[in-house]
Amino acid sequence: MPAPPPSSLPDGIRYLPDYFDLAAQQALVEDIRAVVEAAPLFTPAMPRTGKEMSVRMTNCGGLGWVTDKVRGYRYQATHPVTGAPWPPIPPVLLGLWRAVADHPASPQACLVNFYSGTAKMGLHQDRDETDFSAPVVSVSLGDDCLFRVGGLQRTDPTRSLRLRSGDVIVLGGPSRLAFHGVDRLYAGTSTLLRNGGRINLTLRRVGGD
Repeated sequence: MPAPPPSSLPDGIRYLPDYFDLAAQQALVEDIRAVVEAAPLFTPAMPRTGKEMSVRMTNCGGLGWVTDKVRGYRYQATHPVTGAPWPPIPPVLLGLWRAVADHPASPQACLVNFYSGTAKMGLHQDRDETDFSAPVVSVSLGDDCLFRVGGLQRTDPTRSLRLRSGDVIVLGGPSRLAFHGVDRLYAGTSTLLRNGGRINLTLRRVGGD
């Protein structure tokens, strides 16, 4: 699937293909391995139903996004399993934010999602923050995926593009709350991760100090 022209994407969404070259991707994977060692991957659960998501996740930064059956979607300063503070955001990701976010404050959270096999992410909005003036900056590492993005209503038309390892997507401005998701993984399209799969990193401002 060819990359769409920038004009075909909703206003406020920027697609930056091949932002990280292979060497930078490899270095970033090592950074994320260190994050996972300090804050192990866990399986989040949906509010109310307790149904487990198909991705595993962790966080780095002062705050981390978590969800479970009882307390639902939220940000907190500690890992929900170990109780330890989240490790810091790697410097290369802070540099990415400074380069593309066009926002004076640093990110407070970096969500790390690991996709394997048939894992996917349904259409959703990133709206658990209190400050929507900053964008969400997303990095893809590993296997390709089919990314879908729409408008501010779930029923709005959507567009799809194939994200590859090293690509960056920025959701900001009028599309900060655009519905988006991952429909499928293209297994075996990258050798970056030892056992295959895809890592998605999303940098965010949560709000407050």
